[in-house]
Amino acid sequence: MKPLIEDAIKAFCGAALPKSMVIADLGCSSGPNALTLVSAMVNAIHRYCMEHKQPQPEMCIFLNDLPCNDFNTVAKSLGEFKHGQDSSSHHIIVTSMVPGSFYDRLFTSTSVHFFCSSISLHWLSEAPEELVKSKIPMYDSDDKLRLLNREIVDNAYARQFRKDFTLFLSLRAQELVLGGQLIFSLVGRCSSNHASKSTQVWKLLAVALNDMASRGMISKEKFDTFHIPIYAPLDKELDSIIEDEGSFRINKTMVYDAFHATDGMLPSPNIMASMTRAVFEPVIVQHFGFSGETMADFSSAVERLSSSSFLEAEFPLVCLCLSLTRAR
Repeated sequence: MKPLIEDAIKAFCGAALPKSMVIADLGCSSGPNALTLVSAMVNAIHRYCMEHKQPQPEMCIFLNDLPCNDFNTVAKSLGEFKHGQDSSSHHIIVTSMVPGSFYDRLFTSTSVHFFCSSISLHWLSEAPEELVKSKIPMYDSDDKLRLLNREIVDNAYARQFRKDFTLFLSLRAQELVLGGQLIFSLVGRCSSNHASKSTQVWKLLAVALNDMASRGMISKEKFDTFHIPIYAPLDKELDSIIEDEGSFRINKTMVYDAFHATDGMLPSPNIMASMTRAVFEPVIVQHFGFSGETMADFSSAVERLSSSSFLEAEFPLVCLCLSLTRAR
């Protein structure tokens, strides 16, 4: 995303460099990369000002995530970040944390200059309500029923994503200044890949849980009511939603294969199992109430699947990175 950030900074600051700037990271998490995007933005602004002999603007940095995020760790990271800034340059940087969903209003109107978000927007506000009400499983253990309902499930997830992403764009347009920038990445699919017809980004997880249900490790009834709120859109799908919502202009789109190594191979089964557990464990535990032993069995099931040809045939995912400008 750094090339998109550099271009966005140049485009915005080249038009008119304000005396103060507000930067917000949506879905910052709490790990070692929590400050990666805002650090890249701050550094890009510093470089632009030095190259063009402009005074450094004061900066206010907001880090957002759900209230359940580990904000104590985020606070420590922010302290280290501020301490690491070049004090001799007299840069004024104010930092704050904003707990809440990015599917709600988070900031006052026209108060933010830059929004960034990394690998977060494929998470939905909720699982498709129509599936929950109709008691249609996201992945039926019965092969015939699964094939029969697949289009229903796929379309329900696509509609939920369109609804959520449209709302997200509308909210951010209200909070951004005119000409403000939104740079984000999310898990998606590329239209040019024939395997991208599959919308079920969570299939590896579902098959592993289905295996556990068949062995009596988890309740079949609970498995049938488990819907993961995640969707991987096509690149063209994103473009269509942005165009229909109407508040933003697309500056640039980048497609990055973040899931395969440079030799075209997927991560090892062990790494894939660790990644899957790290991403999905909170929602799995919330629904099933898993113990550490059961999660270990889940990791083993994912690792077994990752060792088979199943994964290569069912993994058409890429990282979609976009840069948008608030146009109206």
